[in-house]
Amino acid sequence: MIVDDHRVLAELLTAALSTDDEVTVVESVGTAADAIDRVGAIRPDVVILDYDLPDADGVSAVSAIKGACPSCRVLMLTSYTDPVILSEALDAGCDGFVTKRNGASEIRSAVVAVASDETPISPDMVRSLVRRDHPGARSDLTERELDVLRSASFGHSNKEIAAELYLSVNTVRNHMQHVLDKLGAHSKLEATAIAVRAGILRR
Repeated sequence: MIVDDHRVLAELLTAALSTDDEVTVVESVGTAADAIDRVGAIRPDVVILDYDLPDADGVSAVSAIKGACPSCRVLMLTSYTDPVILSEALDAGCDGFVTKRNGASEIRSAVVAVASDETPISPDMVRSLVRRDHPGARSDLTERELDVLRSASFGHSNKEIAAELYLSVNTVRNHMQHVLDKLGAHSKLEATAIAVRAGILRR
């Protein structure tokens, strides 16, 4: 489901995504109220949710959409790269982020990643978030755990991380679970946000 009040953008995105057999757009609405009203009946795998809606901001709509359809994964679509938006959306239960600077292929990849329980974050948003270590930051993550988290923060799947770091997929899963345990996070996305706020991740 696409939730965006800019009809031209919604239609272009629908057309772009519909060229792929792996993705089907089942509904397109322009307000948070319509999304909340329809999502329970349609039960899409993924909701692409614009941050700027005429009746609400996307963050405030996330929890209501999740309440109406707990199995839905929400991919936030935004023009902003403000870390405050990431933090607020994360707290609301958002599952991934893409910015409108991305092309249709990147958005399509993010949709597939979110549907596969990955947590994609648009690279330009990551660049605005990930900074050099803060002098006062402390972490007991190992270098390898940091490598895994850094790669995951770019939306890479466990298989992609394994290939990048020359590890087995099971080893990557183990490292990621250690990261989640040490940071007190419940997802890769939450772990990324915690690490960014603590200044643990480096550019």
